[in-house]
Amino acid sequence: MKPDKKIVVVIPAYNAEKTLEKTYNDIPRSSVHEIILVDDASTDRTVEIAQSLGVTVITHQKNAGYGANQKTCYKAALNAGADFVVMIHPDYQYDCRVIPYAIGFLDAGICDVVIGSRIRSRKEALQGGMPFYKYIVNRQLTFAENIILGQNIGDCHSGFRAYTRQVLEKICFEHNSDSFVFDTQLLAQAVWCGFRIGDVPIPTRYLPDSSSISFYQGILYTLGTVMVMVQYLLARCRIGRFRLFQCNC
Repeated sequence: MKPDKKIVVVIPAYNAEKTLEKTYNDIPRSSVHEIILVDDASTDRTVEIAQSLGVTVITHQKNAGYGANQKTCYKAALNAGADFVVMIHPDYQYDCRVIPYAIGFLDAGICDVVIGSRIRSRKEALQGGMPFYKYIVNRQLTFAENIILGQNIGDCHSGFRAYTRQVLEKICFEHNSDSFVFDTQLLAQAVWCGFRIGDVPIPTRYLPDSSSISFYQGILYTLGTVMVMVQYLLARCRIGRFRLFQCNC
């Protein structure tokens, strides 16, 4: 990779005091130029810990939601001059050692988006602590999304994603939801705008301190994902037009 290429890791955080430092220590510092954490009005010591680690910290005065957090993350990374942006959840579920490999695919021009896949096999995912019902839902949703989007992604719902600058500049992510469905929308938008998507295997790592959305939030997320796929199909068939599917904002 050319030495003038800048890699920025963004961390959308909310009440992550138990796992933030472990996640930070997992990031290979030689492969990253800057780490930006956006705190979504946490009520614990997330900001205090982040500041002690020396990362760039941006805080929301009010809780705005997971999607809104990512919007701030990506805008901050672009403003910082990032050529490649890695988004990783601070819950220590994702092995950050794969960062240089994911960036390698982007830098080589093989992919524009790289997603970390936690599901290399059913046995490994379940042994890694992924709840069985989450495994089933993930498999069903990922299968449907691959069929609709024409992709072959191993885990469409991963909290590890890497993007080229061009992807984040071309996709109108400001129009996306402020909720958890933001990731699904961004994935569908990347396909819509013609970007190449690949994935890298990441060991499944569900720990007691790892964050997880509630059952109710999971239902809303599932319904939101289905809605995004319906909108994508309608737009692709030229039956409907949605602000979500616009390129070159």
